[in-house]
Amino acid sequence: MNMEKQWVELLKKETENLEEKIREFDEGTLDRKSYKGFSGGFGTYAQREPGQHMLRLRLPGGQLGTEQLKFLADVIAEYGIQKLKLTTCETIQLHNLLPAQVPELIRKAADAGIYCRGGGGDNPRNVMCSPLSGVQKQEMFDVLPYAKAATRYLLSITRDIHMPRKLKVAFSNGAEDTVHSAFRDMGFLAQEDGSFSLRIAGGLGANYKMGLLVEEHVEPSEVLYYIKAMVTTFCEHGNYENRAKARTRYLQETLGAEGLKNVYLENVKKAKAEGGLALHVESREVSKKGNGTISGSRIIAQKQEGLYAVEYHPIGGCLPAEKPGELYALLKDMPESECRIAAHGTVYVINLTAGEAEKVLAATEDGAKTEFESSVACIGASICQQGVRDSQRLLQAAVLAVREAGIPDGALPKICISGCPSSCSAHQAAAIGFQGAAKMVDQKPQSAFKLFLGGTDTLGSARFGEPDGTILETEIPAFLVEMGQAAAKKHLSWECWAREYPGELRAIVEKFA
Repeated sequence: MNMEKQWVELLKKETENLEEKIREFDEGTLDRKSYKGFSGGFGTYAQREPGQHMLRLRLPGGQLGTEQLKFLADVIAEYGIQKLKLTTCETIQLHNLLPAQVPELIRKAADAGIYCRGGGGDNPRNVMCSPLSGVQKQEMFDVLPYAKAATRYLLSITRDIHMPRKLKVAFSNGAEDTVHSAFRDMGFLAQEDGSFSLRIAGGLGANYKMGLLVEEHVEPSEVLYYIKAMVTTFCEHGNYENRAKARTRYLQETLGAEGLKNVYLENVKKAKAEGGLALHVESREVSKKGNGTISGSRIIAQKQEGLYAVEYHPIGGCLPAEKPGELYALLKDMPESECRIAAHGTVYVINLTAGEAEKVLAATEDGAKTEFESSVACIGASICQQGVRDSQRLLQAAVLAVREAGIPDGALPKICISGCPSSCSAHQAAAIGFQGAAKMVDQKPQSAFKLFLGGTDTLGSARFGEPDGTILETEIPAFLVEMGQAAAKKHLSWECWAREYPGELRAIVEKFA
């Protein structure tokens, strides 16, 4: 029996325990905290509203093939699922599920090659990679095979390890870094010489930190040894007493930068000595031939001549329930085509001829029309137990205000909105970021968001934005419109305007914050 078949059978058996825990929680005999500690290991959590649950699907590298699309289309129809969220870990969350639906969906997902095990809780999370890996011009090499190999390894050990908190691993193909390899728990960045540079112990949220560069040339065949060493280092030195300080980024403080690097590289050395994890992967070659040409703002020419990718960003990363079915109906007759989910809530449909791309464009016209409309927001406090503010509500209000004001494309950047300090939208790495907060008005707390300015995830120059005051939620749309109008008046992009007219930017910030 192969490993994946064993996983499916084991996962299906384990869901019997999950069914019992869900029943206890639903009946009120199991408290919310205890349930969350157990359910997270299956990628599911209870939502804020009683009786409703979410399920997070693990999609290595954000890869969503036609089999997985069919699974989504089928279960959406069968269970009447209406809310789907694309996440910043390149996964899909199914929301507003009834308790009994969760274990059934986990089993059905496994049959479609989707394993929810470890999708939450103190586990290795979905392994990310550049969404256009394998087809993107200027990439160093295809990193998706390594993301998938890392997933298989981590799934094989998930039940045997007990980490202090979650572990996020990302692979960048060297053409861009939307997966944030510069500040993940582990970030592998493809190099021109065919190796990876590696940063560890980075992260967003409280006490956000850039990753520590520990190796400039990791041989791809040795990637799993480096991952094993990170798990070992985390288990040996992570904080099991205080969950608030139980992420790998705190190791930079407890061990010091040099101390962490030395401890980690010693564990790499031990892992290599134990052996058994050498990789021999082959990148999947695209055999499809293109014909015709096409261009447009949502069209990306692939490195395979005559083939294209189509970009589709549903507003707020909330995927319409009918979309998986629509895409499956198209892609099942388009050889080698598939979807890739990006960390910023965008879906890329790849390996399309010009004629196929036209059909996919037509099916995805409901998405973002401008850079600003491709902004990122977490699911928000209306659903998430941890949430403080409703980030989706704010984004919808902001998009409407910017549309009504006629702000031209480019006069505002993509913004990132998180409903709480957890930074699920990566707001700390955005040009303009918002974090759910409160602001006192007439001695009463009002819904507000803390403003962050100046972040970027640009490859080679990543930096975090700085907190710059707090703005009432009701005033944020007007704040954005005023900035957009100022940039448009100068006929500049927002980035150029902010750089060339910092005094104007400062005046607007001080007016609202």
